[in-house]
Amino acid sequence: MPRFLSPQFLLFLLLDPRLNKLRYGAALGIFLAILVGGSIPGARAQIGDYAPGVLLHSTAYSVLALLWFTASRGSAASRSIATVLAIAVMGAIDESVQSFFPYRGADVRDWMVDVSSAVTVCAILWLVLPKASLQRS
Repeated sequence: MPRFLSPQFLLFLLLDPRLNKLRYGAALGIFLAILVGGSIPGARAQIGDYAPGVLLHSTAYSVLALLWFTASRGSAASRSIATVLAIAVMGAIDESVQSFFPYRGADVRDWMVDVSSAVTVCAILWLVLPKASLQRS
């Protein structure tokens, strides 16, 4: 198995407090890529041939939630609140930007999928991550 797929390396990427800023940066970079990619005429329609919008939103915002939660500090509860609020804001911005384009449209159901994905990821991480790693960061 390649080293970059080993569980120890993946845990290092997700839990090492020295990489918190990198994880925040990655989350913001991915979010900007979502905004830009979604603004390209016809791009969303082409991607829709391979994956429905619910799958795209849930996958993208789950990854954002994973990065935000693991970059945050504090208890699992405070990390979860911060993550869900951040994802709610990002999702609202995404839907707002879409409303400015005639070939796109804002949909509150997409925003609800974004927030639901964040809640689900936070619940899973709260249960799965070792308590020591949550208190250490």
